[in-house]
Order: sequence, then C-alpha cells, then structure tokens
Amino acid sequence: MDDKKYWVGFNLIKGIGAVRMQGLVARFGDLESAWRADPLSLAESGLGAKVVERVLVARQKVDLDQVWDKIQSQGIKILTWQDSEYPVRLKEIDQPPPVLYVRGEYLTDDLFAVAIVGTRRITPYGRQVTEELASFLASNGITVVSGLARGVDAVAHQSALKVGGRTIGVLGSGVDVIYPPEHAKLAEQMMERGAVISDYAPGTPPDASNFPPRNRIISGLSLAVVVIEAGETSGALITAEFAAEQGREIFAVPGGIFAPQSKGANRLIQNGAQPLLKMDDIMQALDFTRIGEYKSARKVLPTDETEARLLDVIGSEPLHVDEIRNQVDLPIERVSATLALMELKGMVRQVGGMNYVAVGESAGEYRVDK
Repeated sequence: MDDKKYWVGFNLIKGIGAVRMQGLVARFGDLESAWRADPLSLAESGLGAKVVERVLVARQKVDLDQVWDKIQSQGIKILTWQDSEYPVRLKEIDQPPPVLYVRGEYLTDDLFAVAIVGTRRITPYGRQVTEELASFLASNGITVVSGLARGVDAVAHQSALKVGGRTIGVLGSGVDVIYPPEHAKLAEQMMERGAVISDYAPGTPPDASNFPPRNRIISGLSLAVVVIEAGETSGALITAEFAAEQGREIFAVPGGIFAPQSKGANRLIQNGAQPLLKMDDIMQALDFTRIGEYKSARKVLPTDETEARLLDVIGSEPLHVDEIRNQVDLPIERVSATLALMELKGMVRQVGGMNYVAVGESAGEYRVDK
C-alpha cells in the first residue's frame, strides 16, 4: 500500500499541520513508522498530550486502506512535500501544506500563474475588468488561480477557460465537496484545463473557518495577486496579506472612492500595492513578455552525449547523484558538473540531499538507445 495513505491519516487529525508533520518525519524517517509509534515516541516528536491522544483515537477509528481506496476511486491525486510534482512555488512559502489533494492536473507550466481575487458582490465594472484580465493572462500562457467562489473568482475561472487557458481553483473544502454547489459544472471544466486543489481532506465541508487559511495557497501558487474589487473586510485582502508575507507582487484595481466594493482595493494601493491601470502592467512587472523563452528553455534538447546519458537514467522519481554516476559509469566530477549545467537550463532539478529529478518535458521524452 502506498506510503501516502499515512500522510492522509495524519492530515485527518486536528492539530497536525506543517510544523508537527516535519517533526514526525524528522523523528521517525517516514510516516508509516510514526503512525505505528508508541505514545512516548510520538510525544518526543513534538506532539502534545492532546494531539497524541487524537492520534491513538484515529488509529482505532480510521481504516486507512478504506480511506485510500475511496480517494483513488474518486480520481483524487495526492501530492506531498516529497513528490517532485508538488508545486515548487508553494514549497517556498513558510509552512507549506504537507498534503495537497488534486482533481485535474498541476503542470510545470502552472509555475507561471497569477491569482485574481475579489468580492463575491461583483459590479459590472469589476466583471469587465476581471473578464479582460483573466482572458488576457490566459491567452498569454499564464495560469489563472482563484478560489472558485461566487463573484470575481468564478468570472476569472470562466474567462480563462473561454480562451482555452489554464485555471486552478483552491478550495476551502474537500476537492469532492464543490462550494458553492452551483459551481460544480465549472469545477468539472477546470479539471480538464487545470485543477481544483485543497489541503483539506476529501469530505471536509466548506466551514467558514476554512477559507482564510486556504488563501495562503492561492497566493503561494502565484507570482502575483490581483485584487479586483474588495470591501474593507473582504477575504481578498487576506490573500493580499499572505502575498505580502510570501514576497509576491500585489496589484489592485482602483475604483470609485465612494464605491464600497473598491474601498479595500483602494486602500491596498494607498499602502503600496501597484495600481493596475492596463492589462500589460502585470506582464511588464513580472517580465512575462519572455514567457515563451522561459517555457522553451525547459524543453531544450540535450546538447551532448553526457546530458543525453544522464537524462536516460533520471526520471520523475528522485535519484541520488551517486546512483546516477553508477548507472552512467562516468567520473563523478563530470556527472556533477553536467548536472549543475542541466539544472541551470531547467532540464533537471535537485530536490534535496543531492537527489535529482527530470523537469517537465525532459522527464521521459529524451532518451538515447543503449
């Protein structure tokens, strides 16, 4: 059985987040061992008495095999920190979610993403701006990220899909519990041209307390966040706060000084956010005009036999440099130097501990005959 079922098991337990999950992995090496550990060992990993008790109760009540089978039957993909497919940009934030549940597909090209967020009570002005911005970004190969909520979020997703672009929705519920329910068809369309993602386990209802924390994922997946319309207490402002903490660019659409839906966005501009005055502002600020070059760089062919031989053994699963050297039977200095160059080209990526994976189209496409 897949080790990921234990990640899911701990994800089901209240009080175990990124920090405590790190403590469990550090203490036990893997989460299967942690799941089977005695209470004293669990406490030594950093879990308090109440959380240890919840783990013991979960072991008795939760059938992980049954949970895993249900997740598989629903077509839900599990991504953990240890997966090379885990969104690189999200992994950069403070305390990234240990487990992501994905319906659809997250691609390497989704690294080029912009979040569009705003009020549920969208005005005709806000709708026009959202439609034009989302269409513009998606037409230029940029993934549109939002929260699948009513108003700005839904318009952003719909507009990206209309021009054949990619879009990702981050939910405040399980990925099998689409909220609001009238967006079920929209979510299905997004799964074909993107994904719906959550760090909440399948079956989790859309409780109000779930939505503010999920906003850190919306901003974490993105290079920039654009607030279209937002009242003074809008959840979009929470996303902007997370974006600021994560070092993301923040744009806001200026609106009328008397319009309640623009008070939050105008305040962001007053506090230093960049005013979005034309669609190209984002492209220029983030140098997205070179997006074609960036994407083609990841599709570069091996330039010599050494690169080709390395790509022949490096795949989507992490492989240590020593094992790579053994398989290609080349001097370690040559292997290390070539890997460094290939990493600069975007052909491979180091995922920690001198382990490497192939990136994007390099994974499995370029092979040489042995």
